[in-house]
Amino acid sequence: MTATDGGAGVPEEHVTSEDQAVAAAAGGLAEAGSAAGTGGLAEAGSGAGPGSGVAAVSGAGTRASDRERDAVVQRVQDAFAEGRLDDAEFDQRTRAALTARTHAELDTLLADLPAAAGPAGTPAIAGHKPGRLAIALKSSVRRAGRWRVPERYTTVVYKGGGWLDLRAAELTGPVTTFLAVAYKSRVTILVPASVRVEMTGFGVTQGTEEDDPGYQLPADAPVIHVRGVAYKGAVEITTRPPERPALRG
Repeated sequence: MTATDGGAGVPEEHVTSEDQAVAAAAGGLAEAGSAAGTGGLAEAGSGAGPGSGVAAVSGAGTRASDRERDAVVQRVQDAFAEGRLDDAEFDQRTRAALTARTHAELDTLLADLPAAAGPAGTPAIAGHKPGRLAIALKSSVRRAGRWRVPERYTTVVYKGGGWLDLRAAELTGPVTTFLAVAYKSRVTILVPASVRVEMTGFGVTQGTEEDDPGYQLPADAPVIHVRGVAYKGAVEITTRPPERPALRG
């Protein structure tokens, strides 16, 4: 016989202890599932938040600044001075850095080079200044590699040859002035593509490939000012060394 509550005549259900245990277990599973689902959605949402994927992609396509291009040119110059790059690679990467538009293009130029060394290193000798004068009489003047260049430098060559390679040199000022005198001689000044060259004098020439280098230097680029005098000779400024003749087999 079904029992009622005695008032409304609604049948009264008998709930056993077994039924209560089942109900409690079901409720616990429901709460756990709800928490797990919400947490999973929250984690997924935070991981794929607005702009997260776009930021990762757009970082490589960010436009490069003049300062960032200069930093890459300096690292390429250091690698050349360390012997990691040859003449052609140095020239190619320097020009590519000057024309790079995005971070991705700059990163490609440094992909196979080690990270730049920290500021710690051999401190400069206090009071030591680079030489300002070089004279050759029926001989030659040759400076190359890592050398400190003063703001004013004079070289005189008499019936000999002069070779001043500034590609790995350390310029001590924003403007460097060279006075070159060549008597029946040729003085070649090899400059990196990242500097601006100004020339005055007699018998001074610049490589024809520099008429239109294909890039524009920043306004604060280092300046190399050459004042030359040549008699039955030449003072030449170029960014590329002369091609070496192929060896005959």
